[in-house]
Amino acid sequence: MSKRAEAAAGAPAILLRYLQEQNRPYSAQDVFGNLQREHGLGKAAVVKALEQLAQQGKIREKTYGKQKVYFADQDQFDTVSDADLQSLDTEIVALSAKVQGLQQSCRHMEAELKELTSALTTPEMQREIAQLKAECAGFQERLQGIKGAPVCVTPEEKEQVHRERRRLCREWRTRKRMAAELCDAILEGYPKSRKQFFKSALRRMRTTTWHHQTPEGQLAT
Repeated sequence: MSKRAEAAAGAPAILLRYLQEQNRPYSAQDVFGNLQREHGLGKAAVVKALEQLAQQGKIREKTYGKQKVYFADQDQFDTVSDADLQSLDTEIVALSAKVQGLQQSCRHMEAELKELTSALTTPEMQREIAQLKAECAGFQERLQGIKGAPVCVTPEEKEQVHRERRRLCREWRTRKRMAAELCDAILEGYPKSRKQFFKSALRRMRTTTWHHQTPEGQLAT
């Protein structure tokens, strides 16, 4: 007998036990979806077993439009008093609160685990510390060498360099202003755009430079 045939043969017992344990109504599709993976039951076998159990009176069957639902026979269960129901409701509330607390604790623990997982391990930290110490030692050695080196530039030479830099900056700004004024004067009568003017001027400069080069490729003096 194949596994599917064995599962179909044992389907009535499996479904009866499932409906009694759950004690709530299910359609054939619901039962098939809930038990197919665990027991390997086919939908046809589930429908056949449910109808068989209903005919035998072991479970109850209700029809709602085109759909049938199946549930355990309630006569087999003890009658529950109002006090027992109230006690069960109280227990459900307490258990629900406990579940919420456990879920919150799980979220905190998951966050802590994620943080610990992303952090460096102890050996990794030790290697990182050793590397940083080696880098610090190298920097300290370089710093001592710089501090101990003789002064190569005197304050007078340094001031002279700064003065020369300021002079060249002034000269550069003057020439830049003169070039801008000259370009504006030319562009007043130029028929094309500023961009085309600069492109044409650059092309002329390159042509002039090429014609004044020597055979060795250097500019003629």
